[in-house]
Amino acid sequence: MDFTCRLLEEPKDLIVLGVIINGTKQFNKITKMTKIHPKELNSILEKLENLGFITTEEKKGWLGKRIELHITEKGNHEVNERIHELQKKWNNMKMVYESGDKQKLEQVMKDEKSFLPNMMFFGIIDIMMFSMMFSMMGVAMSSYIPTEDISQFNDDMANDDLGDSGMDDGGFDIDIGF
Repeated sequence: MDFTCRLLEEPKDLIVLGVIINGTKQFNKITKMTKIHPKELNSILEKLENLGFITTEEKKGWLGKRIELHITEKGNHEVNERIHELQKKWNNMKMVYESGDKQKLEQVMKDEKSFLPNMMFFGIIDIMMFSMMFSMMGVAMSSYIPTEDISQFNDDMANDDLGDSGMDDGGFDIDIGF
């Protein structure tokens, strides 16, 4: 493993890089998407810039100057390496789950606890299998993932304009008389 892979130790750093890679270039939008407090986000962005993972560009527009953030080749490489590492960790968790060894699964989940929010953010986790893992262990997901990370995904689903069921039924409400 090369040294670059170890430069980002904080899960939030990787999430911020992921948001920038996906095209979010402005501070306020990154704050909104990541739900990271502006002061903390500023610190993360400074760190990422110092590491050479992002660059800033000043743009002139109708409303004055604005700063845009761009990922560098080094930053892109870092994200790809970290996503690959997360995928390997997830594959290991799946293999342990499929073996049926509850104690080993509990240990692996405990060991990989800090990586779970990133796995969720980057869509690496199969949510159905993930929930079956917790069911097998007899614990709640909140035992392993902070509530704010879980609520991030609940908020995304709540804002999908599809209602509580997650399905778009065309807006008809039929009362069948029961």
